[in-house]
Amino acid sequence: AEYMGVENDRRCRADVHTTHSMSNVTKTVSQYLFCHPRYQAAPPSSRSVGIALKLFREPTVFVTSAVAAENVEPCALPEVAFSGRSNVGKSSLLNALTHSKLARTSRTPGRTQMLNFFRVGNTLSLVDLPGYGYAKAPVELVRQWHKTVLEFLLNRANLRRTFVLIDSRRGIAQHDLDFLSQLNDRRISTQIVMTKCDYLKDTELALVLARTATSLDDFTCCLPQIAVTSARDGEGIRELRMLVAQATGHCP
Repeated sequence: AEYMGVENDRRCRADVHTTHSMSNVTKTVSQYLFCHPRYQAAPPSSRSVGIALKLFREPTVFVTSAVAAENVEPCALPEVAFSGRSNVGKSSLLNALTHSKLARTSRTPGRTQMLNFFRVGNTLSLVDLPGYGYAKAPVELVRQWHKTVLEFLLNRANLRRTFVLIDSRRGIAQHDLDFLSQLNDRRISTQIVMTKCDYLKDTELALVLARTATSLDDFTCCLPQIAVTSARDGEGIRELRMLVAQATGHCP
């Protein structure tokens, strides 16, 4: 079954992409954001807020883990995946998103070493992917994780969107651009989520967002809106829930 417009999303239509400019950062920052209470240009509708709130009130449960893409069982629920550089705060963000502590957090880069699946009620599936870039693991093992992630994302029939997490303190790096390029070449729909925004002042955050948005110009399969979040203080989590609800067809 199709879910309210997600087929166009999966085909990565180029007309969702906009060009970003570095000029006048404070004036143009609202162009880059869909998901940040401080800068939101157009507040979400009360209907969208209500749908996302109800969706994530459902209990989130761990389903299974897989070490290889071929070991993953098919799933009938619409699904979104979360990826990012090792130690980007992915597990903390997933726990904040789902009101849980299901995703294991660690200060050691590369602790997520399998594809981890979670189910929110009986409505959608979330996937926690192994991180890319630096990790405290053998190089060959990290390469195998990367291969597994790409195979999974390319062949997962029910996947609606891949959220790529960027540490706002460091901004978008070459590892991130390389990963986005590989997904873009494979026509996989992506969206950027900035993490740990509470560590930055507003002016610092605006500059990071402008630089990040400019870096996305060539990625036609990456949605232009950037979600900005903090798992520690909850900033942007409500809006990220709406993005997940929209991606999976539960919210207009």
